[in-house]
Amino acid sequence: MMKVRGIRGAISITIDTEEAILEATRTLLEAIVSANSVEEDDVASILFTTTQDLTACFPAKAARDMGWQQAALLGFQEMNVPNGLPRCVRVLIHWNTTKPYSEIQHVYLREAESLRPDISKAKKF
Repeated sequence: MMKVRGIRGAISITIDTEEAILEATRTLLEAIVSANSVEEDDVASILFTTTQDLTACFPAKAARDMGWQQAALLGFQEMNVPNGLPRCVRVLIHWNTTKPYSEIQHVYLREAESLRPDISKAKKF
């Protein structure tokens, strides 16, 4: 039976430029797609957040540049929490799948690995 599941991911960036944001977001999305065999046709939507120190571009542009033209994409600004990880892009993919939660691989890259070591898979991308 097909259900909507969430795939989480995050990646840190060293500098606030359009190129850095798009490269990091593309790297994160490609890692999530690879780890979970995601196809755009099964994606209901993707939510993107950035920390307040990333303003050079919308990370959703990386998904569009990858050819994802049908999925609904929306960006938000992350809460400015004291001592939070700076320069971070987070994603939440709403994915239609028959996989159980136990088979979903959440992906946290670079400094963002520290955000959720309890659910991030050890496999390196």
